[in-house]
Amino acid sequence: MIEKTYLSAGRSAPLRIRVNGRETELDVPPSKRLLHVLRDDLGLTGTKRSCEIGRCGACMVLVDGEPVNSCLAMAYQCQSKSVTTIEGLSEDGMTLVQQCFLDEGGYQCGYCTPGMIVSVTALLANDPSPADTDIQEALSGNLCRCTGYGGILRAVKKAIELKREQTG
Repeated sequence: MIEKTYLSAGRSAPLRIRVNGRETELDVPPSKRLLHVLRDDLGLTGTKRSCEIGRCGACMVLVDGEPVNSCLAMAYQCQSKSVTTIEGLSEDGMTLVQQCFLDEGGYQCGYCTPGMIVSVTALLANDPSPADTDIQEALSGNLCRCTGYGGILRAVKKAIELKREQTG
């Protein structure tokens, strides 16, 4: 979970974080959210801006490997932490989870897809064979307004199956 750190209101302070494997240092005010640092300061627009109140999951990123709504995380709370965005998951080509979303139609408009993929990636990193209830729990923070979740669930199950085959 993200630690609480307090800064004086109104002053910018250095923020040192590792984003997608690269050390980054920026001066940010204490009121700036991680979402805005990623999108506005670093140009990482795969992390989507949507509800901005932590209900939809479109802005989901990994902070030290754990899924976090970047719209709720203050940037200073990520001091000295590692942040992985959707762009960081796929720097070496499409991941297994991304390919399964593509193959199984786990998207429609695509707006929620980055957050869904980040959440599924975290789930499978912690549990390569999750039960259906674990999948539902992992995706409970992600809202898709376009699909009936059928393609999304097929994509997750295919990723689990393929991962199982790869590890023998």
